[in-house]
Amino acid sequence: MGHVESYKPVIVMVVMQFTYGAVSITTRASLLEGMNPRVFVFYRQAIATLIITPISYFSRSKTTRCCIGWKSFWLIFLAGLIGITISQMIFLEGLYLASSSAGSAIFNLVPAITFVAASIVGYEPFNILSIRTIGKILGTFVCVTSAATMALIKGPKLLNAHLPFSNSLLLNSTENDNLWLLGCLCIFGSSCCWSFWLIIQVQVTKSYPDHLSLSAWMCFMTTIQSGTIILFTDPYLEAWKVTSNFQIGSLLYAATAGSGISIFAQSWIVQKRGPVFSAMFNPLNTVVVTIFASIFLREQIYVGSVVGAVGIVIGLYVVLWGKAKDLEELKEQQQKMIMVSHKDQISVVQVLIDEANMKEPLLHKQTNKF
Repeated sequence: MGHVESYKPVIVMVVMQFTYGAVSITTRASLLEGMNPRVFVFYRQAIATLIITPISYFSRSKTTRCCIGWKSFWLIFLAGLIGITISQMIFLEGLYLASSSAGSAIFNLVPAITFVAASIVGYEPFNILSIRTIGKILGTFVCVTSAATMALIKGPKLLNAHLPFSNSLLLNSTENDNLWLLGCLCIFGSSCCWSFWLIIQVQVTKSYPDHLSLSAWMCFMTTIQSGTIILFTDPYLEAWKVTSNFQIGSLLYAATAGSGISIFAQSWIVQKRGPVFSAMFNPLNTVVVTIFASIFLREQIYVGSVVGAVGIVIGLYVVLWGKAKDLEELKEQQQKMIMVSHKDQISVVQVLIDEANMKEPLLHKQTNKF
């Protein structure tokens, strides 16, 4: 049972990467059909709220219910605004302007960005004289350089695709030559937001440890946030239309698997293994999305994209190597502490036994006197 428990976080993250890949492909297909990306975020979060709220309410026992205080409320509000509302909106813009494969590849920067942010706030060990820290720094540099290569050096197209008219805020005001770069920048910004969300989750889960209820609250708050943004960016009823059954299906899938279940799973993973572990499995998403997007969407893939994606994966695993060494050292320290504690307990018991042995002759003498 112990081995099964230790592999649970790994299994959950692998399943989540396939889930994210399917969400990315179906979402981009909906955008190519003309779905408004900001309205997509609103419907996705609204549906997720309607699904997960009753499940959260009826599944909790009286002993496990958490009361949301002002601190928890503002932490959840901030986490939802940065990591879901803003992150998803700019990610969908980038997903449309670039491609699904580019989106998943650049999103591999999340572990490197998370490492930097976690080191700054003290959630990640940092020792410049340590080989593992140097490895994580070099891996981060390789990731960022590869992402820049992917965005700036396209090279010849491996597959061709044409972007139809869309409700993108950026497409109609930008030259076609700059669309790829702009899309990559949007995805990079979304990656930063997601990394900050992972960092904030450490405090959120401490303040409000009920993961299912937390997911419901976050989905509800992001629904309000995204709806408010749409009132300013798209103040007309035409933007809210869903024009096909496929768009409805992609919304339901994204809301159920991509929002409701994933928020719950990510919160659980962050509490169990930390924010960097949660970001470790993104390269699997890149492989899944690239293969299926090229088959089903016929989207454009450049030589520079492939080279940059490979560089990002290499840099990522250098970062993960450093993280693995950190975990090994932490386990060694815990074992040493356990051994020291065990020795201390033995010493205390030995002292008590010695004291008892010293008192025993005195008791015999006193008994003989009587």
